[in-house]
Amino acid sequence: MSLYNLVNDSLNYIKEESFKLEKEIQTLCENNLDRLLNCELVKSEFSVENFRLDSLGFDKSTSAFVIIEYKRDKNFSVIDQGYAYLSLMLNHKSDFILEYNETTGKNIRRSDVDWTQSKVVFIAPSFTTYQREAIGFKDLPIELYEIKKYSNKTVSFTQIINKESKESIKTISKTNDKLEAVNKEIKVYTEQENIEFGTQEIQELYEKLKNMILNIADDITIKPRKLYIAYIRKTNFCDINVQKNQIKIWLNIEKGKLSDSKEIVRDVSKIGHHGNGDYEITINSDSDIEYVVSLIRQSYNACE
Repeated sequence: MSLYNLVNDSLNYIKEESFKLEKEIQTLCENNLDRLLNCELVKSEFSVENFRLDSLGFDKSTSAFVIIEYKRDKNFSVIDQGYAYLSLMLNHKSDFILEYNETTGKNIRRSDVDWTQSKVVFIAPSFTTYQREAIGFKDLPIELYEIKKYSNKTVSFTQIINKESKESIKTISKTNDKLEAVNKEIKVYTEQENIEFGTQEIQELYEKLKNMILNIADDITIKPRKLYIAYIRKTNFCDINVQKNQIKIWLNIEKGKLSDSKEIVRDVSKIGHHGNGDYEITINSDSDIEYVVSLIRQSYNACE
């Protein structure tokens, strides 16, 4: 992708600059981990046995650890290295818990962590075609992000998504003991698995709602979680839970800043619930769907 600066109807090319050291990428990302990956930094250079993890993060929205690796070279296998780190974590859960508690000053137990949603993130200036193809599984607990910097002090951060991901990693893990052991404990949730609880009518309602939400803007990312489907701008602005005969929507907007003239939103700030935010909407038909999307748009706009 080429970037240009527009000056008096003339395009001036913005040159991409290289990262001189892998540590430069690591420092930039660790200082902005919450903004880039929506997780908190637990430890830089975390060592377990003979392994050294570049960064250990914790995603509060999934209550799961995130292992982050930074690369400048391209001579590595994302599958082999990713699963080696996940296997290490699952075999040393107490070490990860201890590090989190000692570093943050908090006190979580092993049961407080959702190990099923653990993942490994690789961050690099670029990935090879082979590496991009390697993540072509719908349930792979590994993510790739390309980071680039430019001469005008601009930085881009883009997730590499294989849109043809239809096959399950479990189809090849049967021949690899390490992959199979990890896949028995870690679960990557799909959008289809989240919506299949609903009747056919509710599933169709979800698809209609989804398309209307995506029409709000081009920078919306969908990430299925264990108990809901997250719609993300810079962070979750809308979380959706598909039930048998209804859909629940949680809006992540500060309490008191949502304009709801029809008063269809429920305040759940003091009630335990899935998803993020203090406001909940329940729908079972498309009768008010345009109004519902207008409320979701408010949450999107607040997520800047």
